[in-house]
Amino acid sequence: MAARRSSKKKSAKQSAARKQPVTKAARRQQILEAARDVFARKGYHQTTIDDIVAKAGVARGTFYLYFEDKRGVFAELIDRFSSRISMAITKIIIDAPQRPVPEQVRDNIHAILTVSLNERAMTKILFTDATGLDSAFDRKLATFYDEVVQLLSESLREGQAIGIVGDGEPRVMAYLTIGALKELLYQVVTLGLSADSADALTQQIYDFISNGYLREPPQVRRGSSRRQGR
Repeated sequence: MAARRSSKKKSAKQSAARKQPVTKAARRQQILEAARDVFARKGYHQTTIDDIVAKAGVARGTFYLYFEDKRGVFAELIDRFSSRISMAITKIIIDAPQRPVPEQVRDNIHAILTVSLNERAMTKILFTDATGLDSAFDRKLATFYDEVVQLLSESLREGQAIGIVGDGEPRVMAYLTIGALKELLYQVVTLGLSADSADALTQQIYDFISNGYLREPPQVRRGSSRRQGR
């Protein structure tokens, strides 16, 4: 008898949980996550709204309560992911005694890699399907990349002023750096590397940059010479 009562109570609780209404925010997120997975698997142009609602487990009419069309859900996914990447990048502070520039550079690289590896579906979408949809969307994406290039260019220019970045046009170096990073990220998610790879990849990227335009701070070099002289 006690066992049956316990079973009935458990069943009643499960039934009540199933009947709880889904919030609008939760339903929107459910559709976004389903669309992300389908876009990553089939590509933007091959994906249909029917594919998305089937994956999300909602009616077609429910989809239209939140998004006008396929492009609308795709644009929101890109906006959210772009914001996460932008928030992960911090402006490098040249004169921060507690955080040397090399450490800040590594932190930025690691942050970008971590976001990309944790959101591999969105990384794949960004680098394969996010261009050529229409002129307005392309401009939005170009603005995002330009903001990242501008942020890196300013840091490189400041680094040149104090001797920790080699000679050259900062914007060109920024384009080269971001272009290499984009290709690496695409290959990483395509090959299916795990988030545990972030540390090793960060070091390899940092070594690549160090052998290119990044220089050891002058005061460190002078200090090293004095130590060697003694």
